[in-house]
Amino acid sequence: MNYYSLNRTAPKVSFREAVINGLAPDKGLYFPETIRPLPSAFFEEIEVTPADAIALEAIKQFVGDDIPEDDLRHIVRETLSFDFPTVQIDDPVFSLELYHGPTMAFKDVGARFMARCLAHFNKGETMHNTVLVATSGDTGGAVASGFLDVDGVDVVILYPSGKVSDIQEKQLTTLGQNITALEVDGNFDDCQAMVKKAFLDDLLKNKNLTSANSINIARWLPQMFYFFFAYKALKKFSRPLVVSCPSGNFGNICAGVMAKKLGLPITHFVAATNANDTVPRFLENWRYEPDATVATLSNAMDVSDPSNFVRIREMYQDDKSAFLRDFSSYSFTDAQTRKAMQEVFSRTGYLLEPHGAVGYLGLTKELEKHPEAIGVLLETAHPVKFLDSVTEILGVTPAIPPQIEAVLHKEKCSVKIKTYDDLKAFLLR
Repeated sequence: MNYYSLNRTAPKVSFREAVINGLAPDKGLYFPETIRPLPSAFFEEIEVTPADAIALEAIKQFVGDDIPEDDLRHIVRETLSFDFPTVQIDDPVFSLELYHGPTMAFKDVGARFMARCLAHFNKGETMHNTVLVATSGDTGGAVASGFLDVDGVDVVILYPSGKVSDIQEKQLTTLGQNITALEVDGNFDDCQAMVKKAFLDDLLKNKNLTSANSINIARWLPQMFYFFFAYKALKKFSRPLVVSCPSGNFGNICAGVMAKKLGLPITHFVAATNANDTVPRFLENWRYEPDATVATLSNAMDVSDPSNFVRIREMYQDDKSAFLRDFSSYSFTDAQTRKAMQEVFSRTGYLLEPHGAVGYLGLTKELEKHPEAIGVLLETAHPVKFLDSVTEILGVTPAIPPQIEAVLHKEKCSVKIKTYDDLKAFLLR
């Protein structure tokens, strides 16, 4: 399998090279040269197929010969070492809970898969990699956990000061060892811009930089698994399936569109956003015009220029009619988010955190157009990750899971930076 840059001026590369490079030399995101739909028999038998076998079948064409299938099977099994339960909220709405991993966020899967791929590539090599990643919340903790103690890899995480929850900050600043957190005086887009600039800086070439954001194909592509798991759980209802993703950098829903390209029978996707509404506006006027990033209650989605949207546009070839046939995007305010959390909890007892509530709002809005459908929202983080918000809005305090309790009393350790020059100096130290 070869990958090309979406800016189309860089050489094609293998899966291994794309993972290690992170970003193409022409600043483009990598994209697979071919997408081969899976056989219909796979979907006919999916409800009796184990999760790791589903995931292996979905991912193996994108890895190609760069990792032997037996090794890839082992990587997938280690990645999927926890459950992905589907919980009914009401009829016809379900929640696919993606937060039962080590950092209680959906990004555990991509981070664990990428870490194991990179460890495989580093076997017997003397090369040392530096994983450089920007986070608006959960990515940092997931990457820190996934790469902790991986031989030959240092991890540098950039996060916006004061714009992640206390628990999120603890998860990415307390592990030490090969993990360093840089606290940036700015927002997520500032962090992401610094990371992209570093990849293209000739003076940093010898640092072997790669990214663990969803711009990296090994972080992005494994998120396809969620959509297969949702379909497996809900196939028994024999109804069209609408899937809603709380969307920030659009990696998760982008992986969903890829799953559909593989033949997964999803009727419609909803990219549910907060006040950072670049994509909903694009679908209305067909102009991509990011505004300044707005801080919201659903902070991990505070992204005004989502990197992965260019991949979605590539899959639809910017065909507006094809785009709108099975893809929608809606924006919701903090007031609407609070009201949804309160209404769902009061009526059903189900705890939605702010991001899941945005996903719920997008799903219920789209289901008005599909009265025959069943819907699933991807609940991307445990409510305890946003403890202050959940407690204040719902008047209840979720129990602290062991994964979170383990970091709460550790000491934060971060390095404060303001500019790209500060980042560069740190990397060159």
